Amino acid sequence: MAVLRRNLSMKARRNVVGYLFVFPALLFFCVFVLIPLILSLILSFFKTDMFFMDMEFVRLDNFVRVFQDSLFWRSIGNILLYTLMAVPLNVAVSLILASLVNTGLRGVKAFRVLYYLPSITSSVAASIVWLWLMNPAYGLLNNILDVLGLPSGTWLSHSKTSMFSVTLITVWQGVGGNMIIFLAALQNMPTQVYEAAKLDGANQLTIFFRLTIPLIAPTMYFILTMTLIGAFQLYDQVYVLTSGGPANSTLTPVYLIWQNSFGDNAGPQAGYAAAQSFVLFVIIMLVTLLVRRFDRDTSK
Repeated sequence: MAVLRRNLSMKARRNVVGYLFVFPALLFFCVFVLIPLILSLILSFFKTDMFFMDMEFVRLDNFVRVFQDSLFWRSIGNILLYTLMAVPLNVAVSLILASLVNTGLRGVKAFRVLYYLPSITSSVAASIVWLWLMNPAYGLLNNILDVLGLPSGTWLSHSKTSMFSVTLITVWQGVGGNMIIFLAALQNMPTQVYEAAKLDGANQLTIFFRLTIPLIAPTMYFILTMTLIGAFQLYDQVYVLTSGGPANSTLTPVYLIWQNSFGDNAGPQAGYAAAQSFVLFVIIMLVTLLVRRFDRDTSK
């Protein structure tokens, strides 16, 4: 019995230490995620502003209004278009870059740093620089095109090119982080498998598509899921580069929610913005589950 009590006390002490390590993260999650989430859900049933003045219980009216709001669904269409362009491009470019820097050549570490630098740059600061580069009147990008004898572009000031321009900027800034994750997966690949494939006469292209990609499929699924969720939460670049324009061509759900809460449309719109955020949450969850189902089907 004494030995049993001693073992139980040791296990209890280990559990206490574990709980102490987990407590700060759990506290952070409750204060900054769980409690605001519950308050937002409660707020979505009221008509009020961000200072909770003159709260009026409106039941499900805010959610009904969301489904009748053509501007909100325009923003959903915009973010779906952005996702279809940005997510595959981000995953493909980051995988290609990771494959290129996955060598032991001299100087390759410098390229790893250069490719990763945009990911640690402030999105607002980077967007301001790109706003200058893509200026249709005096931007450096158009000046280079003029020197090369190529037609200049309107980039961010035309509805046909604005979303594509935003996509290029966000992909440029996002590939570095995903490249590091892909690089870690590639460096953990068993070398024996590659040696056996080369002995069987497989070329580099065959090895990449038939061997590398299947072996790093879990990593690719993780990156695809996180990039997809991040795409639906696009805000910083749109706020700085286009403010949702021109003609709402780059209006995103998160930017619209911000407008209804703090922007030009602010007023008794906080409850409606909360309802919009929960509808967006459901859409992101459904898309993520769809990607997960697709990954399960393809991995069988």
